[in-house]
Amino acid sequence: MRRTAARAGARSVVDVPAPETEKAAGPEQTGSIPASAPAPAPVAQRLRTEFPFELPRGYVDDSGTVHRDGVMRLATARDELIPLRDVRVQENPAYLSVVLLGRVITRLGTLAMVHDGVVENMFASDLAFLQDFYRQVNAEGHTRAAVECPHCSEPFEVELGGSRLGES
Repeated sequence: MRRTAARAGARSVVDVPAPETEKAAGPEQTGSIPASAPAPAPVAQRLRTEFPFELPRGYVDDSGTVHRDGVMRLATARDELIPLRDVRVQENPAYLSVVLLGRVITRLGTLAMVHDGVVENMFASDLAFLQDFYRQVNAEGHTRAAVECPHCSEPFEVELGGSRLGES
């Protein structure tokens, strides 16, 4: 792959001459923009890197406070590689998700810090929710899940981020 660096003051818009048939016709006939008009500015798209969630039960800290609202960020390659060197993961591969979630959850309630010790003390239903949420966010790029109505069998999507289980 070849990379080129932009020079200071260089324009990113390149004027390409139109074919002779388009030059003869006016812009009102071809639907094209006149050569003298500036090209429309590209719309910058922002990558969403943080996703809010609400745990179905909530993490209970040492003082008895329940923490439900949190934020998970997108995982990096480093996030997925570093836990593989953890002795706990090498001894028990099931521990991988605990260490990984401890790295990507950036906020949980009013806790000062979220780490694997917090995740390993969560209820099993919350851990399962977070594992599924991680998969949705990192593999599919969104927090919607395809489901089917148990009564009429009609398919629809539910938003997992920021909602409680069972709510749509």
